[in-house]
Amino acid sequence: MTVARRLATFLTETKISDLPEQALEHAAMVIASTLASAAYGTGIESARIIRAMAQERGGRGDAAVWFDAGEKLPVASAIQVNAVLSDAAASDDSDLRNIVHAGTPLTAASLAFAEREGVNGETVLAAIVLGYEAAGRISEAMTPGFKDRGFHGCLGAAFASAVASARMLNLDAERMAQTIALTAVSIGGIATGADTSYSREYHAGLAAMHGANAALAARRGFVGEPRILEARRGFFEAFGGVDGAAAGEIATRDLGAGWDIITDMAIKLVPGGHPHHTIAEAAANAAREAGITADQIDTITIHRPGMKTLTGPLHPANLIDMAHSPAYFAAAAAADHDFSWVHASAAKIADPVIHALIDKVRVGTEPTEDLSRYRQGATVSIRTLDGHTFSSTVFEPKGSAASGLAWNDVDAKYRALMPASELPEREIEFSLGLIHEFRHLTDVSRLTTLLRVVVD
Repeated sequence: MTVARRLATFLTETKISDLPEQALEHAAMVIASTLASAAYGTGIESARIIRAMAQERGGRGDAAVWFDAGEKLPVASAIQVNAVLSDAAASDDSDLRNIVHAGTPLTAASLAFAEREGVNGETVLAAIVLGYEAAGRISEAMTPGFKDRGFHGCLGAAFASAVASARMLNLDAERMAQTIALTAVSIGGIATGADTSYSREYHAGLAAMHGANAALAARRGFVGEPRILEARRGFFEAFGGVDGAAAGEIATRDLGAGWDIITDMAIKLVPGGHPHHTIAEAAANAAREAGITADQIDTITIHRPGMKTLTGPLHPANLIDMAHSPAYFAAAAAADHDFSWVHASAAKIADPVIHALIDKVRVGTEPTEDLSRYRQGATVSIRTLDGHTFSSTVFEPKGSAASGLAWNDVDAKYRALMPASELPEREIEFSLGLIHEFRHLTDVSRLTTLLRVVVD
């Protein structure tokens, strides 16, 4: 049996009753997180461009574009636009093993197909859990190979959309396997440029759309190469640089023994690149607990396994730069004793106090103890002008499912970001209530209808 078919058999035969309550709850949280990120992304130029292009193409009205009162679009087009909305804001979620953003394509695909097919909330949540599982397993089988070879995490995210779409279409195991196989030949993405341009969200939109198209093609009987994942010069080898058979065993081992959405998913509770969140938290902790002000700081030193130099733009000038600048995260958090959504604002990104501190950020020696506990974690040491040093270590970012993910945090994110969509406060609260009770929704369009507002 091929790797795609082994995965497909598990993904189609798993019933909603087989899934842990915690996994389904985390899936609902992913919906809230993704919609909040998408609301924040409505005004970003890249999202405006992709939305305008899709609306110009038009077509059958299957599903709505979030936060837009225009005509509905064909399901794959709506999925692409909505995925770009969320990813553009860099405020969605990540798999802590490899920073694959699966929640965005999962939510975009599942809600669009729910709108088109008329399925209930419980079915959507199951599709999200299983799509996350597929993306996590396939990505893990290539980690860190695909990143070392210069490929982007959209390679894994596409399988999230594909599997969720296939579940929403109620495909059997054979057609699910074909969906996986077709997705493997549909998606590519280069990491270069993703940290410095709109390429990141362009990848995200294509990944979500290609996964959905693979499911639609498989539904009609389109046939791909069933061994594409593990074959010589196939997906695992070409993109991950790994032995296909060995990678296939990683992707299919212990199916059902645990759930990646419980063990490896993290929702962003502050903006920007997820690997930098613990840097900000540790810097804020050290500065706050010592009562240090910005003018007292001599150096800020980041210690992290595998980190040898500062990456990304040193002095950010915009949201894209900020999202990928570990120096900005460390300096801003040390200056303000906190790091929050306000630090993605133009005013904070231009703050001269923060930029003065950026020049004091260094990379120190790598930690030698508790290495297994660093899951995108970091230690930050702040040295003051009078020679004192204060340090803090954060092993996992807030919002990590494994550390405990709370609705209070997700709700705070939703309320902080959703106003950017111009959705009235009453609708924001009502939509959040629907997401909390999502499993009991018999008609998912009750939520998607609420998301229709005019965006200039």
